[in-house]
Amino acid sequence: MQNTYTRDRPSPRYERLLRLYRQIHVEGEAFRGLSPEHVFPGKSLPPQAHHIKRLIGECGARTLLDYGSGKGQQYRYWPYRDAEGNTYPHLQAYFGVDVTCYDPGYAPFSTLPAGPFDGVVCTDVLEHVPEEDVPWVLAELFGYARAFVFANVACFPAAKRLPNGQNAHCTVKPVGWWRREVQRAAAARPGVRYEVRLVERDGAGRPVESVLADDAAAGKGKA
Repeated sequence: MQNTYTRDRPSPRYERLLRLYRQIHVEGEAFRGLSPEHVFPGKSLPPQAHHIKRLIGECGARTLLDYGSGKGQQYRYWPYRDAEGNTYPHLQAYFGVDVTCYDPGYAPFSTLPAGPFDGVVCTDVLEHVPEEDVPWVLAELFGYARAFVFANVACFPAAKRLPNGQNAHCTVKPVGWWRREVQRAAAARPGVRYEVRLVERDGAGRPVESVLADDAAAGKGKA
């Protein structure tokens, strides 16, 4: 898709959706009866944390941008237990790096960060971005990163509904589509590693994960 929209000139649909996300961050999600504090608190990141920790170690990262962090509670309140049984008070302690949160839909983290950062993570975000805006958002992720980009994407509809009744996953695409978009963005930043985990559903509704990675990360991103 031709990249006709930019950060300074996003699509009208992006701007409409952003207003809706700002609304549910403040008012909660009526469709599932969720109070504001339970809307996008940051729960999508912990299942991916061990992959991110591996990339932090391999790249020697010291700074991290969580792009689309939600309310960022994962870095302040929730204990995290790793595969070896070690317990950390929160994910910032587990990662052992300085973390910056950015989320345009959540007022406390809505200021665009200055960057760059050693690593950029983006979990449960890209499928919420309108298709026509995905190219510039991916370019922005890679543009912020010195060493690596990590993302995961759900390739199926969400349980969440927006205040207008729309499914929260507005861009539901197959793995091949995402592969092309990611590789196009990565080509402009050849020194930046990437690992993107895409989850589809099989005929029985079970999750099936595919991993897109650059040559440097290939073979290491399967853990």
